[in-house]
Amino acid sequence: MSTRDMTREALSYSELCAFLYREARLLDDRQFNAWLECYSPDVEYWMPAWTDDDELSTDPQTEISLIYYANRQGLEDRVYRLNTERSSASTPEPRSAHFIGNVEVLERREGQVDLRYNWHTLSHRYQQTQQFFGTTFLTLDMAGASGGGDPKILKKKIVLKDDYIHQVIDIYHV
Repeated sequence: MSTRDMTREALSYSELCAFLYREARLLDDRQFNAWLECYSPDVEYWMPAWTDDDELSTDPQTEISLIYYANRQGLEDRVYRLNTERSSASTPEPRSAHFIGNVEVLERREGQVDLRYNWHTLSHRYQQTQQFFGTTFLTLDMAGASGGGDPKILKKKIVLKDDYIHQVIDIYHV
């Protein structure tokens, strides 16, 4: 691999943040098909639930999760239901605004970057505004970035901090 390719593979902090902001904006703008393009086909998208002992569930295969998709096909199915109005939980469409902060690069490995960030989302529906906040841990696959494309989210773990919620939580809330 040339020095130029290695340099391109290692996106700058501001480029990593721009990627996260774009993903959030696509949710706010309800551009779900474009949002899916941020994800690798092999993505694991997981929001663990809190246990009665105030611990997060640790295994999406054997414990309760608030959201779990083992790969992008699950996300694609969810987006299909949103786009075709086959989701009664999302009708009428909520309006959302995502805010991202405290972005940290946790580790850079060959071809991957681990990030952590805090988020706060406002969601308005039925003349009521709900708020959600938490921390996300994600792994970016940088293979596409080395060729001038965008990174892809390979793993996303969303920790919802305000877990006492009064409604169904969905991909556009986090």
